[in-house]
Amino acid sequence: MVFAKSTLALLAVLLAGCAAKTADQSQYSGFLKSYSEIKPVTTATGHETLRWIAPDYQANRYTSLYFAPVVYYPRAQPSERVSAATLEQIRSYTESRLKSALAARKKLIDKPQPGSLIVKTAITAVTAENKDMQFYEVVPIAAVVAGTMAATGHRSQNAELFLEAEAIDAATGKPVIKVIRKGYGKTVANGTAPITAADVQSAIDDMVKDVAAFSTQ
Repeated sequence: MVFAKSTLALLAVLLAGCAAKTADQSQYSGFLKSYSEIKPVTTATGHETLRWIAPDYQANRYTSLYFAPVVYYPRAQPSERVSAATLEQIRSYTESRLKSALAARKKLIDKPQPGSLIVKTAITAVTAENKDMQFYEVVPIAAVVAGTMAATGHRSQNAELFLEAEAIDAATGKPVIKVIRKGYGKTVANGTAPITAADVQSAIDDMVKDVAAFSTQ
């Protein structure tokens, strides 16, 4: 499965060592209005991610959450490597798992209201990392449609998923939390093998574990 990553024409960046564990600036999608404050952190489950929390954020100020439907940003399109059904399976699974994790923390409501947080989430990309050459490649949907995945050859790859999210104070309209997460899924056979929903399910599950364990302390 391949998700839109932005219209950047970035196809490949050779790394000297292991693949980066977090997104770099060239991989930001534009879903978040500002990225300047985001910094690398280690999550409660030990994953590296990028995050910003407003200095005056206090969880107890908010009694409920409005969870907006998960979207692709930019809009995803099916390709030879990922079908429309797979795209929807991934989106639906991400939405269901995140919604359940958030519901366990605070009451979910049907529309934003004072005293609530609005949670917006976008799947912005799936990436493929050639394992043996430590070769990192961002795969925009436009590139896949054009057939450029063939350039990756036959080496096995790690399926990876990018997600961006923010929590917004419903009363002020200002973000109080921003997150950019790079998640790791299963290994796929090569750069042309179809990617299934199951290939990135573990990446989504890891993200959900950190939602459940999130604390500002």
